[in-house]
Amino acid sequence: MRLRRWDPAGPAILRRRRGRGFGYVDTGGERLRDAETLARIRDLVIPPAWTDVRICPWPHGHLQAVGTDDAGRRQYLYHEAWREQRDREKFARVREFGRALPKARARIAEDLATRGLNRRRVLAAAARLLDIGFFRIGGETYAQENGSHGLATVLRSHVSVARGGPVVFEYPAKSGQERVQAVADDEVVAVVRALMRRREPDQTLLAYYKGRTWRELRSSDVNDYLHELCGDDASAKDFRTWHGTVLAATALGTASDDPAALSRTAAAAPRPTRSGRSPSTSATPRRSPAPPTSTPP
Repeated sequence: MRLRRWDPAGPAILRRRRGRGFGYVDTGGERLRDAETLARIRDLVIPPAWTDVRICPWPHGHLQAVGTDDAGRRQYLYHEAWREQRDREKFARVREFGRALPKARARIAEDLATRGLNRRRVLAAAARLLDIGFFRIGGETYAQENGSHGLATVLRSHVSVARGGPVVFEYPAKSGQERVQAVADDEVVAVVRALMRRREPDQTLLAYYKGRTWRELRSSDVNDYLHELCGDDASAKDFRTWHGTVLAATALGTASDDPAALSRTAAAAPRPTRSGRSPSTSATPRRSPAPPTSTPP
């Protein structure tokens, strides 16, 4: 099927509250009565709690509906064929990332083995944390506007280091969720300990020393480092996608050959959580199956 791109800011079907349910207004401002279009809208199962709902007037639009959830976030419902295409692209990207990982990990190890808190060593520590801790990278804008943090914006006050023990991160993460993550990797612990001891007013954890001054390490710096190691399309979020794919593929690899059993296993396959641990089940709905093959982690 050839899909047509739809801009939600353009002509749209609007949802309006009517009694205990909803009615719809077509692009001409009239009440929508077309049975086929109404059936398509019902099949989209747009959450009742969404407000400012705009629906694509065409059944073959790549984006079928948008709305604002009760948390104020804009949400999107895509055409099934579009999701399938994006899934194929995502799996291809995951495979490329997996192929690049062994050499990237070797380079990260080399950079971690250097001395001092130079830029390469701190970047390598950040990359290792993304790899072993399932961290989100975060962004400076989110930290300033929402008070939510990721690895790039974690403060020293969010980190504790026990003598001879692991580094523990505890901070407000995406969607206001509290994230707690312990990391025991010796090389990373050494870098974090040194960063915690540095004498300078900036409280951001990740920083490097250059030209007799401390410079903050930003999320864009980390992504540039990953581009160098894994290719231009790589980014920090690929580590979470990769590990989630490996966990799902591992679960499917031990499942029954029965199609129904495979489907149940895929739905329950573990994925990284905000705590960094991999649960036996996930309450997060998923539409994407695990890929048929994957490179070993």
